[in-house]
Amino acid sequence: MADRDALLSIVEQSIDPQRFRDQHWEGTFEEYLEIVAQRPTVARNAFQRLYDMILHFGMERYTHLKQDYIHYKFFSDPIGGGADAIFGLDRALMQLVDFLRSASQGYGTERRILLLHGPVGSSKSTIVRLLKKGMEYYSTLDEGAMYTFVWRVTDADGKTVLHPCPMHEEPLRLIPLAARQQVLDAINADLPHEQHVRIDGQLDPFCRKMFDDLLVQYEGNWRRVMEHVVVRRMTLSEKDRRGIGTFQPKDEKNQDSTELTGDINYRKIAEFGSDSDPRAFNFDGELNIANRGLVEFIEVLKLDVAFLYDLLGASQEHVIKPKKFAQTDIDEVILGHTNEPEYRKLQSNELMEAFRDRTIKIDIPYCIRLSDEIRIYEKDFNKERIRGVHIAPHTIEMAAMWAVLTRIEEPKKAGLTLMQKMKLYEGKNIPGFTEDSIAELREESPREGMLGISPRYIQDKVSNSLVSDQATQERCINPFMVMNQLEQGLSHHSLINDEETKKRYKELLSVVREEYEDIVKAEVQRAISADEEAIKRLCANYIENVRAYTQHEKVRNKYTGKDEEPDERLMRSIEEKIDIPDSRKDDFRQEIMNYIGALSLDGKKFEYNTNARLHKALELKLFEDQRDTIKLKNVVSGVVDDETQAKIDVVKQRLIKYFGYNETSATDVLNYVASIFARGDTKQDE
Repeated sequence: MADRDALLSIVEQSIDPQRFRDQHWEGTFEEYLEIVAQRPTVARNAFQRLYDMILHFGMERYTHLKQDYIHYKFFSDPIGGGADAIFGLDRALMQLVDFLRSASQGYGTERRILLLHGPVGSSKSTIVRLLKKGMEYYSTLDEGAMYTFVWRVTDADGKTVLHPCPMHEEPLRLIPLAARQQVLDAINADLPHEQHVRIDGQLDPFCRKMFDDLLVQYEGNWRRVMEHVVVRRMTLSEKDRRGIGTFQPKDEKNQDSTELTGDINYRKIAEFGSDSDPRAFNFDGELNIANRGLVEFIEVLKLDVAFLYDLLGASQEHVIKPKKFAQTDIDEVILGHTNEPEYRKLQSNELMEAFRDRTIKIDIPYCIRLSDEIRIYEKDFNKERIRGVHIAPHTIEMAAMWAVLTRIEEPKKAGLTLMQKMKLYEGKNIPGFTEDSIAELREESPREGMLGISPRYIQDKVSNSLVSDQATQERCINPFMVMNQLEQGLSHHSLINDEETKKRYKELLSVVREEYEDIVKAEVQRAISADEEAIKRLCANYIENVRAYTQHEKVRNKYTGKDEEPDERLMRSIEEKIDIPDSRKDDFRQEIMNYIGALSLDGKKFEYNTNARLHKALELKLFEDQRDTIKLKNVVSGVVDDETQAKIDVVKQRLIKYFGYNETSATDVLNYVASIFARGDTKQDE
């Protein structure tokens, strides 16, 4: 057990004194000008800073199904160890970063509200949460350093008092308008255009009042005024309401625009004599405190119309109108998010035309690639987080598969099923379809991913399975337990009122069950035929007969010592497993021999698993030969002799070793597959 000193030492080591001093640097205005001259990036505006923050973590380009993508590593949440990682939305995130790139260059999008639009649970809030977390972290780094200032003045009692700038203004705004351009020309003289420092806007009412009073006191001596300015390093913090704001709509009757732009401090009116004195005003609205950073509007389209008018000025003109004061300049990124019903209301409301014109909408759909959807759930349901309950193989995969199937539209192409369409999106090969076919499928279904089952629903039902009585007793969950939960939950799903939709979703669960049946049948087949020595012998026998056949020779029977014709029955029994018709058997056999010859020329040896098609055929043949010796249908009846039981135990151990099952789930899946084959045998007997 750790003692007190050891625990205190852990805390002490977590705090770097030098880093703390760097993040709390204070200096004069002149010293800050030196910093700007050496590192102009400290004076970036909010859009530039947010864009640079994302690029700070790097990116990688890749191509999927003939489409080029950029994956920005920031959205994998390197700060939080992947807790808020975004999967499958690279296309939408590329649009978001393009918006910020344009805004950072001053090309016009900086005067727009960024609106994330999509169905519930599509990661809209997670994206914004990531951006806020990223800005907080980036501001603590040397690369993301930013500064603000405080006023140091003497009160009536002769005591020194510090008045922080209430809106965390950029210190360069203290430079008078008449001198700004010349100062900027000097700073930017040797900088590339994209790194040019800009000074936009004027001081907030409080700082303007302090500045003007001191300028009068010193009879226009600006340098003397600057002696009262203390420049400070600033780090962004949502919890401390510094540079990051969040606004959530409340009851429309209680909404008040002062929540956005601040309100009068009535206790200070008597002290300063007027409610229009900025010292008697609290600049603590969300748009005030978010200055220099970003502000999130949750369900932005549920805001009262008066609030939306405030947003129009804040986005288009970068100004807000606090009560009793002139328009005040702001520098912040405004992000909102909304769902489909609210956005449809916006589109149908002619009075909201001005708001629509000032927003850039980015669709945030659900994932329609199975592998991305699986990663969403594996983030929450993995061995590290779920201890004491085994999650059988394919449990998460089947739940994810059903979710994706509910989001994609039935293909219009003849001969293509919904399951095949999903596999095409995943990059799997489907005979008769190319990557060009996938582009056509996407074009005919532009709204895929905007409807369907939410990941939250899947997460809830997996969680229900994990705490069910069966899971508690067996310490294991399997795909059927989760699929049953998914189906039962549909009857009281709060977002699905349409009976036809519920019926379709239940039918899709049947499709998933059929796919699962095929998957586990293949796994059991591979486990049964995983006798490496047996498959090597079968392969050698096949190759020997094929070599003799293609060279018109005979095969020596090792038992009788006589030369015999190649074993046509053996060769065809293997080739039929991979649908080689009798008319193509000669071509296939010659292909195999050519393949072996090519390997030999390269100095490589042919093995049973070198050729994927032949390997599959050999496995299926071996399974067929061994299936009867294991007597799978007897597993269901429970009548198993010792010899068969020993063989079953070997298969079970292979399922555990090679496929990720445990004792319980391996037994369950073996019994399930045995019942499938038993049903098949019964049908054949009939």
